[in-house]
Amino acid sequence: MSKVYDWFEERLEIQAIADDITSKYVPPHVNIFYCLGGITLTCFLVQVATGFAMTFYYRPTVTDAFASVQYIMTEVNFGWLIRSVHRWSASMMVLMMILHVFRVYLTGGFKKPRELTWVTGVVLGVLTASFGVTGYSLPWDQIGYWAVKIVTGVPDAIPVIGSPLVELLRGSASVGQSTLTRFYSLHTFVLPLLTAVFMLMHFPMIRKQGISGPL
Repeated sequence: MSKVYDWFEERLEIQAIADDITSKYVPPHVNIFYCLGGITLTCFLVQVATGFAMTFYYRPTVTDAFASVQYIMTEVNFGWLIRSVHRWSASMMVLMMILHVFRVYLTGGFKKPRELTWVTGVVLGVLTASFGVTGYSLPWDQIGYWAVKIVTGVPDAIPVIGSPLVELLRGSASVGQSTLTRFYSLHTFVLPLLTAVFMLMHFPMIRKQGISGPL
């Protein structure tokens, strides 16, 4: 076993990475409110795991979406648990994200030299809200359908570009199969990819700059 470890250590310098992680200075003013970002990340990882599990059974069509969700809840082993964890961890993620943004703002975490950390964090907040909007529609029940119709209809109030934006979001003039397909693609591919990219920008900057000061 030691030979395997030595082989990886020689090439990846695992011990140096571990020492850097475990020896990072934590200021004395840090309290439980500084854990909100980590809790948000944990909720996101739970979302990825449970969401991936449901993709094996969910069918993104207007005729089968609702029935497939019911199948997950009633027929799939522990499907009710997986979907419930996905749903409640999504709500928890949004709540923790909002509290995290308030904590960072109140402690001045957006000030020099952490401006880019703040910007990437705000983008991640927008992506989190987008996860909620797109995921809410996927069961394609009455609540999901009308939520999509209302949300995608908001840009229609914008002069000139409003109608093209609505059609871009819906995939057609009205809410239907193309809308569900777009929201499913956004929820399961586009948004996770963008979130991963901005996380890879956000966390190294936090690591480099350290934790912001107290109030």
